[in-house]
Amino acid sequence: MDLQQEYREELEKVQDRDFTHSWVSSSAFLFYLSVFCLLAFVLGTCGKLYTQRYDNQKVDKVHVQESTKYTPEYK
Repeated sequence: MDLQQEYREELEKVQDRDFTHSWVSSSAFLFYLSVFCLLAFVLGTCGKLYTQRYDNQKVDKVHVQESTKYTPEYK
């Protein structure tokens, strides 16, 4: 009898520490994991946009037809 009682106690200890058996600890872990992933995604996207930001000098190189301007110039 004593061996079975020890086995049950040990099994309860393992299940308390196990990720799949404790809903409270698993939900908190998944919440913080999702917050971290979202934050990493946002910071990574902002960093990529900052390193490849729009260059204003490219605007001058674009050719616009004279007839499509705000004040069109026809020939």
